[in-house]
Amino acid sequence: MATPMSDQEKRKQISIRGIVGVENVAEIKKGFNRHLHFTLAKDRNVSTQRDYFFALAHTVRDHLVGRWLRTQQYYYETDPKRVYYLSLEFYMGRTLENTMINLGLQNACDEAIYQLGLDMEDLEEMEEDAGLGNGGLGRLAACFLDSMATLGLAAYGYGIRYEYGIFNQRINDGWQVEEADDWLRHGNPWEKARPEFMLPVHFYGHVEKTREGPKWVDTQVVLAMPYDTPIPGYMNNTVNTMRLWSARAPNDFNLQDFNVGDYIQAVLDRSVAENISRVLYPNDNFFEGKELRLKQEYFVVAATLQDIIRRFKASKKGRITFETFPDKVAIQLNDTHPAMAIPELMRILVDIEKLPYDKAWEITQKTFAYTNHTVLPEALERWPVQLMEKLLPRHLHIIYEINQKHLDKISALFPKDMDRLRRMSIIEEEGVKRINMAHLCIVGSHAVNGVAQIHSQIVKDQVFRDFSELEPEKFQNKTNGITPRRWLLMCNAGLAELIAEKIGDGYVKDLSQLRKIAAFVNDESFIRDVSKVKQENKMKFAQYLEKEYKVKINPSSMFDVHVKRIHEYKRQLLNCLHVITMYNRIKKDPAKHFVPRTVIIGGKAAPGYHMAKMIIKLITSVGDVVNNDPVVGNRLKVIFLENYRVSLAEKVIPATDLSEQISTAGTEASGTGNMKFMLNGALTIGTMDGANVEMAEEAGEGNLFIFGMRVADVEALDKKGYNAMDYYDKLPELKQVMDQIKSGYFSPKQPDLFKDITDMLFKHDRFKVFADFEDYVKSQEKASNLYQDPKQWTKMVIINISASGKFSSDRTIKEYAKDIWGVEPSDIKIKPPNEPREPVETREAAMKPKSKGNLL
Repeated sequence: MATPMSDQEKRKQISIRGIVGVENVAEIKKGFNRHLHFTLAKDRNVSTQRDYFFALAHTVRDHLVGRWLRTQQYYYETDPKRVYYLSLEFYMGRTLENTMINLGLQNACDEAIYQLGLDMEDLEEMEEDAGLGNGGLGRLAACFLDSMATLGLAAYGYGIRYEYGIFNQRINDGWQVEEADDWLRHGNPWEKARPEFMLPVHFYGHVEKTREGPKWVDTQVVLAMPYDTPIPGYMNNTVNTMRLWSARAPNDFNLQDFNVGDYIQAVLDRSVAENISRVLYPNDNFFEGKELRLKQEYFVVAATLQDIIRRFKASKKGRITFETFPDKVAIQLNDTHPAMAIPELMRILVDIEKLPYDKAWEITQKTFAYTNHTVLPEALERWPVQLMEKLLPRHLHIIYEINQKHLDKISALFPKDMDRLRRMSIIEEEGVKRINMAHLCIVGSHAVNGVAQIHSQIVKDQVFRDFSELEPEKFQNKTNGITPRRWLLMCNAGLAELIAEKIGDGYVKDLSQLRKIAAFVNDESFIRDVSKVKQENKMKFAQYLEKEYKVKINPSSMFDVHVKRIHEYKRQLLNCLHVITMYNRIKKDPAKHFVPRTVIIGGKAAPGYHMAKMIIKLITSVGDVVNNDPVVGNRLKVIFLENYRVSLAEKVIPATDLSEQISTAGTEASGTGNMKFMLNGALTIGTMDGANVEMAEEAGEGNLFIFGMRVADVEALDKKGYNAMDYYDKLPELKQVMDQIKSGYFSPKQPDLFKDITDMLFKHDRFKVFADFEDYVKSQEKASNLYQDPKQWTKMVIINISASGKFSSDRTIKEYAKDIWGVEPSDIKIKPPNEPREPVETREAAMKPKSKGNLL
């Protein structure tokens, strides 16, 4: 049961987490009881913890709605340029606590729930994660929405309301088992269905030539039903909208069957159409070409563009011409998944709005911008022409036309350079004819950006070199960021308050102010306080592990954490080899001093990714041996964190001492987990890859444990030829580890269980695990040595926290706004709904609809 806050604690928290106030508490209690009775039709005698969560969620939502409506009214009145963020993934996690913090209601709600005899943490645990994303890409989109609202941008997130999000992971005898994530089974208190804005989306059919031009006919229609979720900015009364589309069959769907009497089957067939928004594809950094996936991608962009154009035409600024479209609309493509928006806008402008082709293309290019998120070739989308012809025949015509004009331009600049034409074509002719979606995005956008300095350079110099030579001004860098509201205030309240005591609360909206805490790096009491907050977080997480996993760990051991999607390039295998090395050292000399460690590895493997699933099995098998060896005792523990997700990240990140960011240099586009750990006072062991490079720049390389090959070293090794045996023969500890895995030491019942892993490591390891092994182990020794000196360790922690200001998504979004979207952040605070009301007649006049659908 929660304990009431002392007056001193309340005063300390007021500026960051909202004012308590007797009136606020009474209002929340009143709202809570009203919703329990009238929304949920329950009383305290029969209510469950879930009922209490829903009653609180609806109460908090009441505080959102007035601000939400006023924000949309304000956008309608002022008609700013609007930003549309198109993403097939929005990994939102839980909403309740984040909303309370952004509205300044956290303390009042805590106090109200305490007075009602309930426990706030228990209620928060009842909320399902909205897991509509695989990992970094979807979570980045969620952070961006928070920042766009906090910066007062007229911005909208558009995606799909998947009925089933990223699968729930269970570990059964060390193997990953997937379970469906039925996240909507209890309802979602945050969304509002908008059936009045349902829109048709067309598939299949064929193209007819008519006098007016090509016509797409005999299509199959699916309806897109919007569900709106409010996205509050931090303490500015701005509430933006995330609109997610759900597929619905029209009432006459397949009802031609009714004429032959099979009405029942006609109704059952509706689910075929509705499958489009049924489930999130669970692949991260791997392209899987399936018809349903292409349907999802087109479904979201077709519905979204209709909505964007409806809103554009409903502008109150008089006569609308499409000439002004790019002045009023900026569309950001989050990776290539929404790339079909480019031919779809062309189709609308040319076929429906009857604009000349060249004018339509100029508008399209000025409107779109594209963010690249990966350099891995297997992740780049390439759709078979045959599939596109079947599903979206008119769009295929348009893509061919775009490609022809593009190639004409190239051949004029580089006559007779057939190889360049082949490399730069949107249509790949070799083997199965495919459409290169990244090329389509580059050609159809006015800006292309990578997501960290090193990644953007690789994009320009290697992946899209021909394109950047042609239009260097088109290519930019926008280093990723994270929202400090969720990833500090919400998940690490103790640290957030400690920082606010020292430098004030301005850092919450301007994270660069964290530089000020560097002044306290030698302040004994601050060092003690930072260390104490970390220890409290570790104790809390240890209790969580004991309760959920029945595992007892040593809270004073170093928490060495590696949580992210399981993928060969992220090199969980390198970490695993180090764990076995530490185990062997303890076994070899049990009396020798060893710095205690708890190695925590977590993440999901794509269901069809055999090697990733084998890596999980190896980690859990090593854990079984290490954790049950009496010689090792509590000096070394290995935990595989089941079902890693946003709400679990919020628990483990604040408790972490050492953050593992160990991808092969040149493979991780940016990473955002690395930033979350840095902000929460973990030290990074990592390669010079992704945003690690900029983290080392900000904090000083000596304040991270940097190891391994740089990008140039990897390239040199590729030229020379990577031979795993060179390292196996040279490094006795590596040889011992590999011999143990090969001989079945960790799988005695099935000695050759890990043959696929050992074969890959010896024969075709693209990510060169052995090449970095020696340096990695040495770097880990440095970390252990420093951990023995808590004061020096904490000083380095303070330096890292003070240097993490650059990695706020607020900074990232300001750069997008200025350099790509052509919009200005606004610090205008929209009037909160509880301010004195205007006279009734004025208010009614103000709220009268100006034209159909103008506000939303």
